[in-house]
Amino acid sequence: MQGARDPESPDAALFAQLIAPRCERGELGLLGLSPAQVDALLGRHYFTQDAAAFGMPAFSVVLRTRQRKDFVTALCALLLRYASPAVNPDDARCMALIIANACLRPDHLWRDLGLAGREDVTQLLERYFPELVARNTAYWRWKKFLAYELALSTGATPGPAPGCPGCEDYAHCFPCER
Repeated sequence: MQGARDPESPDAALFAQLIAPRCERGELGLLGLSPAQVDALLGRHYFTQDAAAFGMPAFSVVLRTRQRKDFVTALCALLLRYASPAVNPDDARCMALIIANACLRPDHLWRDLGLAGREDVTQLLERYFPELVARNTAYWRWKKFLAYELALSTGATPGPAPGCPGCEDYAHCFPCER
């Protein structure tokens, strides 16, 4: 946070929490953001707008199958329908991409995002997509809930997110999918 334009900004703190660990491990591409999106994000929140100057290695967005690309596109659109007017629209787009790409990985969403727990995901979603959080009245795990909401919004049969089958708790969330 030393390089943050506003050290008190919850957005700067949150993006630093999401970006820094991926950068350290050379996994920046897992966020799903293009280099231009990362540079713009850095320019909005930090005193640099060049990922290389921020100590970030060059990267490329992780390639996915057509089905995964379609999932990411659709989930981003869903999330953005619920974006809070209180956040920067470009930040909301970046957050939607980061969340959608994390849903492709085989673990709990909080782990895939590099956060400390489910409560951190809830706080992130409350900041960026509060009306969507309010819809989770059954308190489902977030990745399952997002996949369910996406299916409902497209008229598809609800099922797991692409990364769910690799999760240790898959049978807990989807007992009939075994």
